[in-house]
Amino acid sequence: MTLDKVVGSAQEAVADIPSGASLAVGGFGLCGIPMVLIQALLDAGVDRLSVVSNNCGVDDWGLGVLLAKQRIAKMTSSYVGENKEFERQYLSGELELELTPQGTLAEKLRAGGSGIAAFFTQTGVGTQVAEGGLPRRYESDGSIAIASPPKPVQTFEFAGEPREFVLEEAITTDFALVHALKGDRFGNLVFDKSARNFSPLAAMAGRVCIAQVEELLEPGDLDPDAVHLPGIYVDRMIVVGTDIEKRIERRTVREN
Repeated sequence: MTLDKVVGSAQEAVADIPSGASLAVGGFGLCGIPMVLIQALLDAGVDRLSVVSNNCGVDDWGLGVLLAKQRIAKMTSSYVGENKEFERQYLSGELELELTPQGTLAEKLRAGGSGIAAFFTQTGVGTQVAEGGLPRRYESDGSIAIASPPKPVQTFEFAGEPREFVLEEAITTDFALVHALKGDRFGNLVFDKSARNFSPLAAMAGRVCIAQVEELLEPGDLDPDAVHLPGIYVDRMIVVGTDIEKRIERRTVREN
């Protein structure tokens, strides 16, 4: 692995992502979406992707552009509420969906990147998250084709009393795509505000991590205490500049 992670173009950065690959994609709502890399992936024509991301963008932005061309076979997400095409494909049986509680999804990615195979959590105990039966794929007639399986539940002494916990397995993926505010040539990254929520975790979970950065710095220019993701997790970077388009998922303003 070369220390200088910068490559010349988005097309070069994603060239080895094949059809059928699994991807962890950073971003939170429409914040911190690696749109340049997503567009390059769309242009490359790959399909049958299994994508792990907090949400799936909107109909014409973010992962929604891949969804619109039916390039995604499965989504693992916690929130899907702003994408009508996502709803249509899921309910018609065209898309498999593994709904996962948001904090659990974050920890599954972090665990995968940390070499932890599984962990116990109280989230989901007593619900279909633990007991199984959540629809993952529908038939075209609305019946359930694939349902989530039950997960192991175990009792532990916790905070002075016995409590039930459900076993959740870690997530690792073939590739990760993330957007960062700043990065140096060695791949050390800084994320901006809420874009940090899932991006470092997605980057950790991918066996090959590809980052797009707004500002490229030289090694040593970043304060080590300011680094959100060490370069050891990053394999390739492209520079997209600071004037790229950024969208707001739902603009809300106060009345005067």
